[in-house]
Amino acid sequence: MNLSPKWVPVLQSHGWQATHWSDVGDPRASDKEIMDWAAARQLIVFTHDLDFGTMLALSHDNAPSVLQVRNEDALPQAMEGPVIAALEQHEADLISGALVVVDTHRSRVRILPI
Repeated sequence: MNLSPKWVPVLQSHGWQATHWSDVGDPRASDKEIMDWAAARQLIVFTHDLDFGTMLALSHDNAPSVLQVRNEDALPQAMEGPVIAALEQHEADLISGALVVVDTHRSRVRILPI
């Protein structure tokens, strides 16, 4: 599931570079195309889609990092606090290569490759 473009200004207001895929790529692009695009630019994929974590596990790749929201309500109103806290807590891991899973109560990190 795609995350709302409403996340872009929220992330930017906290000092994070953010771009929604719909502004830079084909909305029909495959998950692999998105992952390859992000890896080539050393960007983090921020998603609600579990497929991205699965792709990392199956590929054993070192990049790109993925920040995955695991909550039924993935809108900023519900998840801004936990997402920003996870970005701050795991910034170094995300830069190096990690899968960070965030829910309303905690975040978990797995260092790449998985």
